[in-house]
Amino acid sequence: MMTPTTDASHPMPAAFFGHGSPMNALESNRFTAAWRAFGASIPRPRAILVVSAHWYIDATAVTSMARPRAIHDFFGFPRRLFEVQYPAPGDPELAAEVAEIAKPAHVRLDPESWGIDHGAWSVLVHAFPGADVPVVQLAIHALKPFDYHLELGARLAPLRDRGVLVLASGNVVHNLHALDWSRSDFGFDWAHRFDDAARAIMTERPAEVGRLRDHPDYARAAPTPDHFVPLLYVAGLAAAAGHRASPLVDGHAFGSLSMACYAVDAPRAASADDRRVAAGSSDPPELTRREGARSARER
Repeated sequence: MMTPTTDASHPMPAAFFGHGSPMNALESNRFTAAWRAFGASIPRPRAILVVSAHWYIDATAVTSMARPRAIHDFFGFPRRLFEVQYPAPGDPELAAEVAEIAKPAHVRLDPESWGIDHGAWSVLVHAFPGADVPVVQLAIHALKPFDYHLELGARLAPLRDRGVLVLASGNVVHNLHALDWSRSDFGFDWAHRFDDAARAIMTERPAEVGRLRDHPDYARAAPTPDHFVPLLYVAGLAAAAGHRASPLVDGHAFGSLSMACYAVDAPRAASADDRRVAAGSSDPPELTRREGARSARER
């Protein structure tokens, strides 16, 4: 059970989760165990603001509906993944706060078009399995430069004093064209190099995270920036606090996915022993399923 909501003297932590395959929503491994340990270790948030790689559009927007739907934005996976629901409430008041606090950036309120996508719910089913904390999503403006996202992340800092958990979800390394499906716990040399460079910056000088664009392996690590950009929001929050980010868990999957996760101002990261216990002692995530659900996108 989570402890009561934080106060202004102890800001809510912020975190970046490398979410990897959507199948992680149904699996139990060392990454999902770290997500569960993080959720169990922090104060109960008033709400969660998610910056997901999977809402990457030509605007900055925030979901403002009271009951966001779970979005199954993928295909080719087992039917049971399409049946996963995450019935957390929305928070229209928080959406309005985000729009106000982000100024002079314009944030459009979205009362109906989006919801909670799998970049969000695939990690939330582990970190907050009860689905009882309100969730709001912030879209990534695809046409804006890195500095815009870093600065917008920093402007979100006051939300942490109001009990809001800012949770970014993407992957430091995300190259779907280079996946090696035969090696589920493996990273290519170039993926390790870029991941190591990102770790050095996030844990020492997060305000300089934009320099990773100049890394020789950036083009392979982030052939499209959608999964990398969420990291900038947590780097901006860390820089605004004058703090460094701390690794929660690291590793690779299928050669070209980094599963690295970082937190700012979180309790002590779960140890390897803690993660083993979490992986082996908990029931499957508390998912709700729609009876007889069928998706046109399923193959």
